[in-house]
Amino acid sequence: MKPISVLIISSSCDIASINIKNQILDISDWEEIDIFCNNPVYQHSNMKDIVIITINDRKITHENLDMEVEEKLKLKPKQAIFISRHTSKSGAPTLTTHAIGNYGDAQFGGIKKTLTKSSPKIMTELLRILKKNAKLANLYHKVCFEVTHHGPYMNIPSLFIEVGSNKEEWIKKEPANIVAKSVLSLLSAYHYEEDFKDKIPVLIGFGGGHYAPRFTDVALERKIAFGHMIPSYHIDSGNIDDEILEKTIKETPNVEGVYFHRKALKKSQLSKYKLWFQNRGIPSISSKEMPDLD
Repeated sequence: MKPISVLIISSSCDIASINIKNQILDISDWEEIDIFCNNPVYQHSNMKDIVIITINDRKITHENLDMEVEEKLKLKPKQAIFISRHTSKSGAPTLTTHAIGNYGDAQFGGIKKTLTKSSPKIMTELLRILKKNAKLANLYHKVCFEVTHHGPYMNIPSLFIEVGSNKEEWIKKEPANIVAKSVLSLLSAYHYEEDFKDKIPVLIGFGGGHYAPRFTDVALERKIAFGHMIPSYHIDSGNIDDEILEKTIKETPNVEGVYFHRKALKKSQLSKYKLWFQNRGIPSISSKEMPDLD
């Protein structure tokens, strides 16, 4: 039987990714166990199911990486965490995390109108740890979710955690260190979705901007978890049809409700999609119905 594993995925063509990987290796104990893509494979010395691999091409276009790892390393990946750079026109300093997939065309890896399974509880807990660690370090970076976007396509639950948004930030030690500490802090308690024993409602986020401001605020205040998040720009462009909504439900494990960023939606959109989810047994949840974080 192949050992189950958490994959931490780095890329040699991404300087932020390598920076984060080096910080992870520096602040925790690892053993070199194999070679993948001509790069060392590292296994955590104590948490034997955590493995770091490095690829030599762009992460967002390296499809089905989990299957490649299973074939070549004889592991059974169950959760993927991509450590990565984030790029934006503004160059604003950010620390972000998000699910992956495409609501429309696959312009940046992945498959058209196809989502990879999200990790709602893992991803939301990671956001909270990231926020806490950034605050303790007095980092000036904005910590937030991003909505679901880009590839690669994976067959297992996956997420990205990123340092943004320009070369100056990618090469700095401190933001990379905070991401590394946050990933390791998460994994010291939780490796997979089922590791969370408390009752945590899982929600789909619907509406708003790319950096998911309302979903981020709610996640930092309330005891809930967000899986896939759909931004207004995909709703307005007509990409959000029955097919992609069904996929959003399917790829948000244990989803119990949908949270609408009401102020970011037209009344007609809110009514239409609220009814759509309601007809499929997915109620609309307001922030007042969510328990406070402990």
